[in-house]
Amino acid sequence: MKENTKLSPFNLAFLGDAVYSLFVREKLAKTNLPIKELNEKANAIVSAVSQAKTFEIIKNLLTKEETEIFKRGRNIHTHSRPKSATVAEYHIATGFETLMGYLYIEGKIDRIKELIDKTGI
Repeated sequence: MKENTKLSPFNLAFLGDAVYSLFVREKLAKTNLPIKELNEKANAIVSAVSQAKTFEIIKNLLTKEETEIFKRGRNIHTHSRPKSATVAEYHIATGFETLMGYLYIEGKIDRIKELIDKTGI
């Protein structure tokens, strides 16, 4: 296992949240929608509920290693969750963010784009 993959799932999820948001915003920016609509769409897509749904779309496309990274993030114990998500959705979203952070830190930008493209965003 590379040194980067030994980062805490919390740290990978923290990074992955920003990475996913950036990639979503990049795709949305190309639509030339009004800024208010861009913000609304971005916020809806990067919500925990939406991230959980996104994971369901891509889960069968993941490698064994990617699935293990997802599970590391999904299984971390947190003491909070968004009001709009169930505990299960929040854990799945945290796993998804952990995966995004891992792929980013490993330099697998094309893989991130490939997975995001499969979601239809």
